[in-house]
Amino acid sequence: MKFLSTNPSIARALTERNYDEPTPVQSAVLADEAAGRDLLVSAQTGSGKTVAYGLAIAQDLLGDSVRFAKADLPLALIVAPTRELAMQVQRELTWLYQYTGARVVSCVGGMDPRSEQRELSAGAHIVVGTPGRLCDHLRRGRLDVSELKAIVLDEADEMLDLGFREDLELILKTTPAERRTLLFSATLPRGIVQLAKQYQKNAFRIEVAGGDGGHADIEYRAIRVAGHDIERAVVNVLRFFESPSALVFCNTRNAVKHMQGSLLERGFSVVALSGELTQNERTHALQALRDGRARVCVATDVAARGIDLPNLGLVIHAELPNDPEVLQHRSGRTGRAGKKGVSAVLVPPARRRRAELFFQQAGIEAVWDSPPKAEDIRKLDQQRMLQDGLFTEQPTEDDLTLARALIGERTPEEIATALARMYRARLPSPEDMSDPGQDIRRSPREDRGERRDVHPARSGNRDAAPRPERPRGDQRMPEGSVWFRASIGRQKNAEARWLLPMICRRGGIDKHDIGAIRIFASHTEFEISAPMADQFMVKAQGPDKEAHIKIEALPNGPQAQSPVPSEKPAGKFVHKSAGYKGAGYKGKPRAEQTPDENVPTFHGKPSTDGAPKKFEKKFEKEFDKPGFDKKPHPGGGRPYKGKRDDAAPFAKPAFKKNFKKNKDSG
Repeated sequence: MKFLSTNPSIARALTERNYDEPTPVQSAVLADEAAGRDLLVSAQTGSGKTVAYGLAIAQDLLGDSVRFAKADLPLALIVAPTRELAMQVQRELTWLYQYTGARVVSCVGGMDPRSEQRELSAGAHIVVGTPGRLCDHLRRGRLDVSELKAIVLDEADEMLDLGFREDLELILKTTPAERRTLLFSATLPRGIVQLAKQYQKNAFRIEVAGGDGGHADIEYRAIRVAGHDIERAVVNVLRFFESPSALVFCNTRNAVKHMQGSLLERGFSVVALSGELTQNERTHALQALRDGRARVCVATDVAARGIDLPNLGLVIHAELPNDPEVLQHRSGRTGRAGKKGVSAVLVPPARRRRAELFFQQAGIEAVWDSPPKAEDIRKLDQQRMLQDGLFTEQPTEDDLTLARALIGERTPEEIATALARMYRARLPSPEDMSDPGQDIRRSPREDRGERRDVHPARSGNRDAAPRPERPRGDQRMPEGSVWFRASIGRQKNAEARWLLPMICRRGGIDKHDIGAIRIFASHTEFEISAPMADQFMVKAQGPDKEAHIKIEALPNGPQAQSPVPSEKPAGKFVHKSAGYKGAGYKGKPRAEQTPDENVPTFHGKPSTDGAPKKFEKKFEKEFDKPGFDKKPHPGGGRPYKGKRDDAAPFAKPAFKKNFKKNKDSG
């Protein structure tokens, strides 16, 4: 089916853009039964709905004319929920109407309203804007909609979710009653239907959201992943598919921040989009993605509305959304314009039933799979390297001169090895992961993503030595190791999960060359295999974006080799001043050890029963004073004040009070 457009100017623009066959939504709005009527359209993102309503309102705006008359009051108004979507719509309509002489003006939040006022004063045929900014221009009398012939509400469901209902009602009430109203929405919830009944007349309803039109080129993958392995799974999925642009969805702003930081630490070029960013920051982030300076965008659902990224071939759902329609809307960012795309949904075991229900409700046939393995990613890296443009591009004369010089100085094997190292150095390291579908038992500490040998000792001193390592058997480095120190610790949120890839990246080594990692309050100590120690030291001192983390060798080895007391004397009463807190206290003792026996000392003086020596002397001195009646404790313990109940043990505050009273009376 060819486009049913009789206007030669629009047909010329479509031909230049290679628009030969219309999409289902475009065919539906151009059908005879939809001509001239209000439309209520349910269409997914990426289905070509912008061009669809651009074609639908062309007859209302142009009539039988080939070109527009001189711009005056606007003839059409397009309302979009976000700045990015409004700017995208403006670009789409500009090229669609480029040969009709149309003047398309945008009015969006975050831009200079005075500049928009001047644009409106100069005249416009089509105005595209966000609800808040359009209402502001209407209230101030800057936007005259008295000649309006058509109004389009794009992404109406999202505008209601964002709280723009009052603004939409103001716009619809202000526009002429005889206008044509087109309402486009990815979903049709109750609020949208009520809005259509109130402001549309005999609307023609079109539903193409469940069809294959907008999502036929998207491959859905449901990836089983443990809850603590979400970030690692995102890393491996990004490395496995190697899309020029990728979009990672999180549910909250904090999750976006955390994911962005995690990917930055692993060496990805990544930007973040959330509601807290200013318009300038959002513009720079999107421009970095379009220029190729950034490859990954981490965003929330609302912040990603209206994003149209070139070559977006991968969408990752790091967190499952709240309903299946949002899942489809997220995925609709890829698989556009006939290009293939992948939508990877990370599903922890606790969310599997919910994910299956979402797929069923959305009519999605997802392929369940385990996370990409590190060895599979390395095999792909080898294939991609052989197909890299470095080998396929025609060499220049300078390239050939340098190549001949290298062959004269080095063997072909040495040159190939150096090339392989340079290629791997620019790629983030893949993560070792397991499939939670298998019966793998992990300790609670491993479930929190912590390595067994990095947990610090839980004592009162934050710089205390880590808990002694358990024997690692044949995992110890057979050729010895060298200890290094990094100038970052727990006070700056140091964690093994990002320290490990940072150490690999800084030193140009593999994680198998790294032994124990011990995190202290202000620094971290780690061991490197002896054969790689010299190479690591040289590369770690080179320029790097993490150069603020200073790395130096420890000539005397780790500082955590001093003995740590692990048990307290059994059957002894120990006073609080000793570092314990009475019987049953689970904390580590801070008392020192005598060289010969495991007896706690206080102020450097040993005691036979564990009580402080100073308090013991004062106790005996006070009891020897006249007027104090000493009686043996019924249980054979220390004496107590005679005037108290025989069943009551000795207590120091009561002793002081009664002793003073006894002394005054005697």
